[in-house]
Amino acid sequence: MITTLSVGLKQPKKQLQSFIVLPACAKDVSKAISFCNKHSLDLAVCGGGHATSGSSSSDGGACIDLSRINQVTVDAEAKTITAGGGALWRDVDSEAEKYGLATVGGTVNHTGIGGLTLGGGYGYLTPAHGLVIDNLLAVEYVLADGQIVTASDNENQDLFWAARGAGTCFGVATSFVYRAHEQKDPVWAAMVRFEDHQLPAVVEYGNRYLEIGEEKSLLLVAFTKVPGFGDAPSLIAVLFYNGLEDAARSFYDALFKLNPAILIMSEMPYSAMNSLINEGLDHGLRRSMKGSAFAIPLELATVTKIHKDFTDFVFDHKDADMSTALIEFFPYANIMKIPQTATAFANRGAYGNLLYIMTWTKPELDDICRGKARLWTAEVQGEFQKTRSTLHSAGKIDAVTNEAVGEYMNYDGFGSDGDKMFGVNYPRLKELKMRYDPKNLFNKGPKLM
Repeated sequence: MITTLSVGLKQPKKQLQSFIVLPACAKDVSKAISFCNKHSLDLAVCGGGHATSGSSSSDGGACIDLSRINQVTVDAEAKTITAGGGALWRDVDSEAEKYGLATVGGTVNHTGIGGLTLGGGYGYLTPAHGLVIDNLLAVEYVLADGQIVTASDNENQDLFWAARGAGTCFGVATSFVYRAHEQKDPVWAAMVRFEDHQLPAVVEYGNRYLEIGEEKSLLLVAFTKVPGFGDAPSLIAVLFYNGLEDAARSFYDALFKLNPAILIMSEMPYSAMNSLINEGLDHGLRRSMKGSAFAIPLELATVTKIHKDFTDFVFDHKDADMSTALIEFFPYANIMKIPQTATAFANRGAYGNLLYIMTWTKPELDDICRGKARLWTAEVQGEFQKTRSTLHSAGKIDAVTNEAVGEYMNYDGFGSDGDKMFGVNYPRLKELKMRYDPKNLFNKGPKLM
């Protein structure tokens, strides 16, 4: 146990914990929880330290840093991956790759597996295999009373249900077991840049792309500064295809006919794909993430406003020119195969995700950057809810999307209202929270009491 801030320890918001615990196993975590209960300490849990909300740290309380519980083992015959709660996705990717396997695991590989998993989890393999939680077979938890339990389809089923989407609210996850999938061949990736006047064509392509719903692919579109292309945010696209280059180029042919500047294009191992956009989320800068669902088809007017507002802000605040506005076109058919109430995660539906990643260095911009991202996100969320209401009234919406909340907890759901984040699953989660954590020791996620 460390009682003062250690040099080099990950601190997303630089809050000063009174105690920092570096456990080596679940029993150590149990002892730390008992200590916190005895001394009425606020508790935070840090996995990869990617949360921008401050949920990985506690001002004056205790932080359990799981970084030493990072072992990864693969059962090639059973096609399962077991990973410690403090592992990063690069640990999982590299070990699974030795056996020609992979699992769904984010788009930035220095993210911790714990937070991403317990909040739902989107990744490059989501179109083919669903969310991270749809590939989760079991989780080892240390509960608020110090008990160490396993939750799966066969034991503690209620807790396993809650873990898949609201998991940070119920305990410290010290181990995960994932379903693995064959991934012996390389994948194909590209990063390309378009001119601003091509935005209408890119938006049209994105809408058409979601209609096709190719599960081997993923399309990300972003406004972000690109070295060598001036100070303004560039319009770029990240293209993924789980196959070889000829098939990938054929699939994305309509996009390449726009003659974009090719920044990156190559076949590569899946593990390398999962590091392609790491640089934009490196540790050490001030950062805030805010996100919302967007209705489809995505309206050109909506994207044009996003582009203008974001570009104007970056020009007015040069210190924030490392920020990114990201539009995620996830083919959603395999996400929607799971009913909205089958797991605690309540964000399944026929739509895409928008994410603002605000990045800056000066403390005086803290409130400004966070406030702008919050405002812009609220505007898109308002459009999403309005469109969904219109479709509902016209009887043109499917049952899964109709029940969706339109918000992804991992895009800064810290401190948000539980009913807003979990929708139809909120009443059951409240009951389970009272059973497993009646004193709200695990209070860094959406409010369940």
